[in-house]
Amino acid sequence: MEPTMINGIPAHALLVHLVVVFVPLTALALVVCAAWPPIMRRFGLALPLLALVTLVSVPLTTGAGEWLEGRIVQNALVARHADLGDELLPWAVGLFVLSAALWWFYRRAYAATTSFDGGRGSSAGVSTPLRATSVVLCLAVAVGAVVQVYRIGDSGAKATWNNRFSATAGDNRG
Repeated sequence: MEPTMINGIPAHALLVHLVVVFVPLTALALVVCAAWPPIMRRFGLALPLLALVTLVSVPLTTGAGEWLEGRIVQNALVARHADLGDELLPWAVGLFVLSAALWWFYRRAYAATTSFDGGRGSSAGVSTPLRATSVVLCLAVAVGAVVQVYRIGDSGAKATWNNRFSATAGDNRG
């Protein structure tokens, strides 16, 4: 069950900020961790946990948006925003799956190269082709997710503000 109202404000208007912050943050963290293994080691489990929070925030926000959609005047701009919003979940799933896979592979490689006498592990257990492939794949999903958030936000702003303000000061004062 999605939240519908928070303090008298449609929950969608507040929850959207989670998505706007967490999707780009997760995308950036994913690409950085894929490109630089020492950073991945420092991030550890935080990367897949961040991606999980991102993943959970998307259906919460779209669910609240669907509730709001049923309570406003429908037009083509609102329909476009709703359609684009429905397309974000696969990108969020991609961010989560890649984050979890990256964490697992690097954790496994680190454990395999750590000596029994307490020596430090390295990323040597992850082959260069696998690392390059993961960087390209993570970059593609990260860019796709961020672009989709931009498209959704742009369409939402147009749907919200279309013909609802004056371009010059004082036009609406009575």
